[in-house]
Amino acid sequence: MLIAFHKPWGILTQFTPEKEGQRTLAEFGFPERVYPLGRLDRDSEGLLLLSDEAGLNTRLLDPSRGHARTYHAQVEGEITEEALAVLRRGGLEIRGHRTKPCRAKRVEPTHPDRDPPIRYRASIPTSWVELELTEGKNRQVRRMTAAVGFPTLRLIRVAIGKLSLEALGLAAGEWRELSMAERALVFDPGGEDGANEGGPRQRSRKPRQRKGSRSRHRGNRGLDRAGES
Repeated sequence: MLIAFHKPWGILTQFTPEKEGQRTLAEFGFPERVYPLGRLDRDSEGLLLLSDEAGLNTRLLDPSRGHARTYHAQVEGEITEEALAVLRRGGLEIRGHRTKPCRAKRVEPTHPDRDPPIRYRASIPTSWVELELTEGKNRQVRRMTAAVGFPTLRLIRVAIGKLSLEALGLAAGEWRELSMAERALVFDPGGEDGANEGGPRQRSRKPRQRKGSRSRHRGNRGLDRAGES
């Protein structure tokens, strides 16, 4: 079983809290025995995969296998072509690690506003950059954009391999099991043909009811690491 989950902001990528009051994956009604493949930090959002299959963690996260992960970072300031060129070139010193070359470009996505919203300063605009990495050191994207002078205010993982959050059609907090064609987009990114066909499907889920809140569930929408990058 391989599950795609749209992780909201504020959720730990684990099933048990580290301290009282923390929100975890336990509230989203996943099947028993699944575990996250890699992680996203509490203050990051986007595509997270979970599975109950042995060996998938290594298969997906081993840097030698070169599985790309794509992020949209909303940064403070209008990012420049010079800064993007530095990100693409690689070689940034990030806590003793030199980054590899990556793909980097400015984008203008239409992501829903975050709850809670990012901090805005009226005198400083924001812009979005898309980064595609094949490595995943802890908080790497945030440290890379900060190193070129544009701190990250919001970070969303939008794709793993050729499997994109947009194509999945999952709202924040929703998940479902992937079809065989969709699995191929993760582990064999060249196999895009047939991405809309067949395979198992499972209803998307919203969080289980928490004390003092209303439980909401939504149906299926759209197509059926070590540290965070």
